[in-house]
Amino acid sequence: MRINIYYGGRGLIGDPSLYVIKKMMQVFEELNVRVEKYDLYDQKNNIATLPQTLKEADGIILATTVEWHGVGGYMMQFLDACWLYGDKELMQKIYMAPVVLSTTYGEKEAELDLTSAWETLGGITCKGLCGYITDVTELEGNEGYGKLIEKSAENIYRSISQKSPMLPVSNKVVVQKVNKTRNTFLTQQETEQLSEYASNETYVKKQKEDIRELADFFRGQLTGNKSDSGRSYEDIFQSQFRSQPGVHLKYKITLKDKHRVIPLRIDNGQIDTTGGDLVYPDAELTTDSAILDAVTEGRKTFQGGFMEGSIVFKGDFKNLRLLDTMFPFMEAGSKK
Repeated sequence: MRINIYYGGRGLIGDPSLYVIKKMMQVFEELNVRVEKYDLYDQKNNIATLPQTLKEADGIILATTVEWHGVGGYMMQFLDACWLYGDKELMQKIYMAPVVLSTTYGEKEAELDLTSAWETLGGITCKGLCGYITDVTELEGNEGYGKLIEKSAENIYRSISQKSPMLPVSNKVVVQKVNKTRNTFLTQQETEQLSEYASNETYVKKQKEDIRELADFFRGQLTGNKSDSGRSYEDIFQSQFRSQPGVHLKYKITLKDKHRVIPLRIDNGQIDTTGGDLVYPDAELTTDSAILDAVTEGRKTFQGGFMEGSIVFKGDFKNLRLLDTMFPFMEAGSKK
């Protein structure tokens, strides 16, 4: 089962919707649901293509924060794109749950807007979450709110997985009567500017660079899972793991030059390297394969790489020190 989350806020620190989404994603992860989150503010130049991401979704969450009035521009652009370019037949099978938090007023109206819009598109709606939160600390410090969010996520999961039946709504009639849109790969503006872009050397050069980056990415996907020794990084971490009872951590190691992620889940003496990209890891490390090779061959430690600046680390520093304890590559290298 797969759930897509489309976040229409601005990504600001302290946004209550982001906190709620994070809690819900943790619940979905525990329920073995594949979750993909799309930040519309980060995808603003590609919003017209985002309806294509609905193809593999069983259900979606439309999440936004009302800062002064309505659901916000990014969310409206996404819904416009669904109307103009989305597959209406496909959307009739997709459940949508709205998650709307307001820092001023109008959360109920925004929730109704999202529900009406999705029903007009022909989709199915289920109960989401709606509330007025002026400060995200109200959510973080209230155990009752936390349980309510988790319960809402479980109800959304139950509605989607069980294909809960819903009574017909009049909004869907609109699709049958006024839907005259044509499926196309280009927006009207893109069509008008096509000839201009084709003759623009800067644009053409940028397209070639993008194609080159994509080629490097896929090349990294095919060859980037192995170290210079020929062994996969996952095998290396598995073989050198020294268990630490009581440790429950998720590490995400990103190799910039090979465009891939190495996930490490440590759970009370057990290690799992097969989980794919992690949702909200406890610690993130970003480096190059040459530096990681130096660490796994015992010529450098994770702490040493951080101190010299060749490893970028996000998270509690004690978790970085613990990484060298759980994977004593330096000790193993000295015995060779």
